Amino acid sequence: MSFWLNELNILFLSELFYPHGSGAELATYNYADMLSKAGCRIIVVTNKFGEESQFSKVNSFNIVRIPLFNRSEGTKFSVLTRVDVLVSNFLTRLVKWSDIVYLPRFWFSAIVLAKSFNKPVITHLHDYIPICPISTSCCSPNMEACKVTFCKPRCIYAFEKRRGRNLREAALSTALNLSIGQLVPRLIRFSDAIICVSKNQRNNLMSREGSLRDKMHVIYNPVSDFIDLEIAGKDFGYFGGLDPLKGFQVLLAALKRRSIYHLENVKINATKLEKIDPSVFKSLEKLGFMPYGKVTLEEFRRIYKAIRTVLVPSLWNEPWPYVVVEALLQRRLLVASAIGGIPEQVEGCEGAILSRPGDSKQLAETIEFVNGLGNEQTVDLGWQNREAFLKRFNNESSIRKFINICEHLT
Repeated sequence: MSFWLNELNILFLSELFYPHGSGAELATYNYADMLSKAGCRIIVVTNKFGEESQFSKVNSFNIVRIPLFNRSEGTKFSVLTRVDVLVSNFLTRLVKWSDIVYLPRFWFSAIVLAKSFNKPVITHLHDYIPICPISTSCCSPNMEACKVTFCKPRCIYAFEKRRGRNLREAALSTALNLSIGQLVPRLIRFSDAIICVSKNQRNNLMSREGSLRDKMHVIYNPVSDFIDLEIAGKDFGYFGGLDPLKGFQVLLAALKRRSIYHLENVKINATKLEKIDPSVFKSLEKLGFMPYGKVTLEEFRRIYKAIRTVLVPSLWNEPWPYVVVEALLQRRLLVASAIGGIPEQVEGCEGAILSRPGDSKQLAETIEFVNGLGNEQTVDLGWQNREAFLKRFNNESSIRKFINICEHLT
């Protein structure tokens, strides 16, 4: 960083921390790393898995791991109900030590503890949990944007069933989200500042939770360090698994039009498909899928090298998907839904094509078009994607905005 911050003590309370979790946890790691390099003293408190060490130091920040929940438990409600941890001497000492308490995920009950010691709280939202207990703001029965102010039981139940939960698990989630889940927005209102990851996310939240308007700030998630992966093939890549919100069924429907749109030679490298019955793999392969389950980092890099176009056919308002950022930085072409924060991410990127969410016909047409592009044109568009993205987004801008919020609160 080309600037230095007067030392601040910032306490991160994050029930998951990279390498666990997904894009939100990766962003949290990046913030911890960059803020510590800017002169802040950072302590991260997170869950302890297996044989992980209780205390560790990464670069210039500290991580403390304590047992919060088991791997099989859901994180959101498990951490909310750990009152014993909240009132422990250990956590109260850390809150007293801090100048800022930072909540990047679901540990909203800690807001009460922080405010009891008059500590300013920054809450970072990576989804829509203040207006939707299941955090998607998407009506699950018909897969459309939610417009109601109170989440209906059938929506929550349908969401869980679509995720493959059994009757008991879906019913329990419905009950918890309609009870404890309704308390979350009230807790978030006590935050001193709220960070959104895109303008689209902020606008959606403000339209239904106007009380948060004056506290909201938009800071785009930091860009992670990356190894440039050469393009050694013409394949497509899809990394959303079976999640219906990620558009798997839409992609499936598009590929079933392969004879109409000349997609017979299209190959789709798809990860996170480990829960599919082995017999289904063969039918997917006939449609051009090369299905993978969970893959290691090295396996992922090997797969990515064969990909020149990344597919993101999402159906929900994804605030800031890292899969899009990765595709642009890796000089890949992108075919994605015009939804959520994605149009903000790809503005000015000529190698990014947006389609209507849920429109399998248009998706098939777009895949056909991209598949027919020549190698030289593909390379040029890929480089343009990276350059256009990096002109608009950089880590120094993100961290400066974060620091400005901290200085204002202290």
